[in-house]
Amino acid sequence: MNRIRIVAAVGAVLMLLGPGTAGHADARDDKARLDRQLQETQATLEAATGRAQQAAADHDRAQAALPGAQAGLADAKGRVIAADAAVRQAERDRTGADAAAQVADQGYAEAKRQVDKARGDVSVFVAAAYKGGGFAMVNSVLDAGGPADLAMRIEYLNHVAGENQRAVDELTTARMQAKQRSDAALLALRRAQQAADEAARTLAESQAAQAGAEKAAADVQTLLDQSAKAEATAKEERGAVLARYEQLKADSDKVAEQLRAQAQAEAKKAAGGTTTKKTPPNTVIAPKTGAFFVMPVHGWKSSNFGMRFDPVYKVYQLHAGVDLAAGGGQPIVAAADGVVVRAGPSGGNGNYTCVSHGLYQGKGLATCYAHQSAILVHVGEAVRRGELIGRVGTTGASTGYHLHFEVRLNGTPVQPLNWLPACLC
Repeated sequence: MNRIRIVAAVGAVLMLLGPGTAGHADARDDKARLDRQLQETQATLEAATGRAQQAAADHDRAQAALPGAQAGLADAKGRVIAADAAVRQAERDRTGADAAAQVADQGYAEAKRQVDKARGDVSVFVAAAYKGGGFAMVNSVLDAGGPADLAMRIEYLNHVAGENQRAVDELTTARMQAKQRSDAALLALRRAQQAADEAARTLAESQAAQAGAEKAAADVQTLLDQSAKAEATAKEERGAVLARYEQLKADSDKVAEQLRAQAQAEAKKAAGGTTTKKTPPNTVIAPKTGAFFVMPVHGWKSSNFGMRFDPVYKVYQLHAGVDLAAGGGQPIVAAADGVVVRAGPSGGNGNYTCVSHGLYQGKGLATCYAHQSAILVHVGEAVRRGELIGRVGTTGASTGYHLHFEVRLNGTPVQPLNWLPACLC
């Protein structure tokens, strides 16, 4: 199912799922992206039914988890392939090392046999000399015809003895070298066996990781399959969602009408020069430095001001303010001096307060505060800039604790960020 169909299925706009969603990030990045996405999706879906909201949340969680699960599965499969290749290569190396060790052992055994034989020949020579064979040699020397013949016979005897010893020395050296080769081959065999064991362990771990990744991917796919049911949910909830859209628009129009009437009354008072202690200055003067309003709550912006389009029902809905995320019960203060002109339940706005600040460039300027858990002021009460007027809640069409803050000129909502400090941290 492509992105538009899923958005249509839940009956809301999921605008923030951009190209970054498909990227492969670590778990912390995925969670942060999901948290931001859910916050903005929830703000868009405040006018939708609970079933549509849940379908959208399920879809977003699945979409956020799927890339990581797919990447983990691909990585696990790659590691399994690499580990399997390593196992095969290690087995070949072990087999080759085993064959080399056998050849080296055979070479050493042959060299040892030859050394033993040569030593045996020398022993026979020495024994023969000791048992009487030496008398024949002595007789051979005594039978020499002269000094030259004697020297030649002695040299010959020395040569025979020397050759025997040299043969023994060479064979001994060959045996030592064969032993070294045998030891080296045995060491190589041991290392090859260790490598094969390690490769087998890595393969087993990789196969276990692949199994885990496949389960995670299957779980995410289950979520996606569940979110596919949202299309039927959207059809079932169509009437209720459209009714909520219309109700929110009607509520906003009533607020606008009331604030316009308030602005007209203040304009008449300004023209007549009349005022009371509870009436703010008729003309609002912009501060020489800094923002026009103070931040009404200690929080951060979680949703923007502006029109939102629902591609399922082909309707626009105005998000008439900015959402400032803050903990439940956090204090809400008046953005500027003014008089409370509205304080009480107001449909999708929940507990709702509006403060009139007087005339700004000939237009009535007011701020409104929605979804409060508690309203701490009453209609007609004068309030000062920064004074406590309520507490953060989640009443009305709200999906979590936050303050919905509006700025209105002659009742018409305008961009609040133009009136607030630049930092919304």
